[in-house]
Amino acid sequence: MGTVARMIVSDPWPRLDRYLAAQLDDVSRTRIQALIRAGKVQVDGNAHLKSRLELLGGEEIIVDIPDGQPPGSLTPEPMDLDILHDDDTIAVINKPAGLVTHPGAGVASGTLANGLAAHFANLSPTGGPLRPGIVHRLDKDTSGLIVVAKSDAAHTHLARQFEERTVTKTYQAIVWDRVDGPGTIDEPIGRDQRNRLAFTVAPSGRPAVTEYSVLEAYAYFTLLQIRPRTGRSHQIRVHLAHLGHPVFGDHLYGGVRLEVSVTPAARDLNRELRQDILRQALHAAALEFTHPGTGKTVSFAAPLPGDMQAAVERLRKRSDAA
Repeated sequence: MGTVARMIVSDPWPRLDRYLAAQLDDVSRTRIQALIRAGKVQVDGNAHLKSRLELLGGEEIIVDIPDGQPPGSLTPEPMDLDILHDDDTIAVINKPAGLVTHPGAGVASGTLANGLAAHFANLSPTGGPLRPGIVHRLDKDTSGLIVVAKSDAAHTHLARQFEERTVTKTYQAIVWDRVDGPGTIDEPIGRDQRNRLAFTVAPSGRPAVTEYSVLEAYAYFTLLQIRPRTGRSHQIRVHLAHLGHPVFGDHLYGGVRLEVSVTPAARDLNRELRQDILRQALHAAALEFTHPGTGKTVSFAAPLPGDMQAAVERLRKRSDAA
């Protein structure tokens, strides 16, 4: 059981959680944030939200408030974790592609969060019962680095750094066609009205900035280094697709390209690369931030995973033979 609250936003608000805290006097802001993460809050029918969502006015909000404590519980599940760093305050994990970061819509188990709960005795509860220690996330098919908090203080410290954009995040991606670089993409991103699972560049979206440079150029592809200066959902994938260079293997944003305009040679190479990599070729390669325990700047790096490295080697050989 529980209650369902419905409301129409009359005026703009800077954050969804703050608006709901002002409207729902008997529900704490911490619980509201947990409800948002659990998909119990809908804004104009969309339940995939963040607490810091800006409200423009006129939105319809539906909040499902279960009785008792915040919904959901997490089952610890032992799994092999690639732990690059572990101390009393934080851990840094190299997440493989194919692993969901935390439970969500349609996914209740088998996530990184389940594995973390089984491996670590102490994790920050700040993110809610389904996200112990989780400060930020990566898309399921994006590999690479995630920092995990072991205390509320560490979580708050790290979350503030992500919010204030002082964390340096570096990605590597294999993208279609040769790219002229370096460059900066400064385009707002909003939800795609034609596909609720996707995002797109939209004038009404939230500001988003992505910097990129060329690491290696091949016959029909480029290996890029990318630094997002903001943290919008799917930002790198959306921006590169908008640039005309979608991430290879990205089904959602045009990275599996077999259009008539693609040359036969590019089609052949595409088929060869699909033998190496069966997901979007995007890897979170490095993180730099202030350690919440020591106050010192720390940096961590993870090499390209095997599938992307195999694809790079194939591209190098093809370019050398050309």
